[in-house]
Amino acid sequence: MRASIRRRHSGGSGFKAMIVKLSIAAVVLLICTLSLFFSSTGTSNVQSNYRSEIRLEELWSKADSGGWRPSSAPRTHWPPPPSESNGYLRVRCNGGLNQQRSAISNAVLAARIMNATLVLPELDANSFWHDDSGFHGIYDVEHFIKTLRYDVKIVESIPENQKNSKKKKIKAFQLRPPRDAPISWYVTDALKKMKEHGAIYLTPFSHRLAEEIDNPEYQRLRCRVNYHALRFKPNIMQLSQLIVDKLRAQGPFMSIHLRFEMDMLAFAGCFDIFTPGEQKILKKYREENFAPKRLVYNERRAIGKCPLTPEEVGLILRALGFDNSTRIYLAAGELFGGERFMKPFRNLFPRLENHSSVEHSEELAENTRGLAGSAVDYMVCLLSDIFMPTYDGPSNFANNLLGHRLYYGFRTTIRPDRKSLAPIFIDRENGRTAGFEEAVRKVMLTTNFGEPHKRVSPESFYTNSWPECFCRTSAQNPADKCPPNDILNIMNNELEKTEADANFTIS
Repeated sequence: MRASIRRRHSGGSGFKAMIVKLSIAAVVLLICTLSLFFSSTGTSNVQSNYRSEIRLEELWSKADSGGWRPSSAPRTHWPPPPSESNGYLRVRCNGGLNQQRSAISNAVLAARIMNATLVLPELDANSFWHDDSGFHGIYDVEHFIKTLRYDVKIVESIPENQKNSKKKKIKAFQLRPPRDAPISWYVTDALKKMKEHGAIYLTPFSHRLAEEIDNPEYQRLRCRVNYHALRFKPNIMQLSQLIVDKLRAQGPFMSIHLRFEMDMLAFAGCFDIFTPGEQKILKKYREENFAPKRLVYNERRAIGKCPLTPEEVGLILRALGFDNSTRIYLAAGELFGGERFMKPFRNLFPRLENHSSVEHSEELAENTRGLAGSAVDYMVCLLSDIFMPTYDGPSNFANNLLGHRLYYGFRTTIRPDRKSLAPIFIDRENGRTAGFEEAVRKVMLTTNFGEPHKRVSPESFYTNSWPECFCRTSAQNPADKCPPNDILNIMNNELEKTEADANFTIS
């Protein structure tokens, strides 16, 4: 009897244990389901890369935003810079215009991280453009400082230090940051030297702060710098708008960054399509500017490592349905190989323009030298209806523009998948032309045309700042919700309070 009772009790407790386990499993399943739901309705809710067909009228319009809009304002508490900083930060931004833009954005973030006062960044224009116009010659300095007043303190130069009735200039301690340095390097090594010396000088400063940072507010600060604070000087903006207005007076237009220049061809190691004399020039340039590397043209070409030729660009556009009435603005330096390579493209698309052909004034000549010329090309490409980069690998111009156009309202971009297109072009060169345009369209159907899409390595944050710098008004995921409309008033009030407290302390 007692054994039977014990068995019954044992069975009852076993049944209860099973109920408890099932309840726990149900709760876990519910949590996972909700997590998946918020993920799918939040940052995973993006347009599919795959289309069933390509319609020209859609390409001439903006890409589908999926309900997202650009937003780089803070969404969590973001205190203004303290009244006292840890010292001064100087940086030297090397490279071309767009490499410098990324470096400036990183410099602002580094200053914020270290609670440093940023000295107006130096642009190392001499080594690249033979142009010494500097920050003042390209950007609107007053706008830059004012736009970032809630984020960092910025001065144009390190002030003299007053000590014992004598003025002494603070000498910045020079440091070479590691490439893609983590935040930890800035708050330890760099900050230590800043506190010791009162100022540090980071040089060179290209790609010296990690791009992928697990802090959305830091990434949004980068967007505020790149897309809001870094505004070109009024004369550059006006000239760019004049060119855009003249182009658009005859209808919509496309811009193409035709990256078929000596430096990029030498970097890619794509020599065999050139004459022996041209190959000698390219090889010499490569030896002088790039590390030694075994490069075989056929191997490079087969995996899409060579820049598209002008003719290949034209053939892609024709396969997509663009005809010879399409108006195209070319942003490019001096094309290597000259007219021999341009002629096939010009035969397909005769309505080609650049800033010199659109506008012939003396003002144009004065405002398109060196960095300023690149700035004009940048703005025209940003404002064009369609933008097409032909080599967006290490090209900072193309990569920054892709990111800026995405942020500027999902403006259409055509991004050829060179690796997938390479065998199609090779077949054509070998006489196998049947189904060529259909094969090109099939590849292009799988590419992104400017819609919101997940950033996947090696895509740069400066090429695609989604989702950190975008929001949705009706987002299910709280992290994706847009900040309040009065966010600037809130930040302004906090800044005024900080300044008032500092003045009260001093008095």
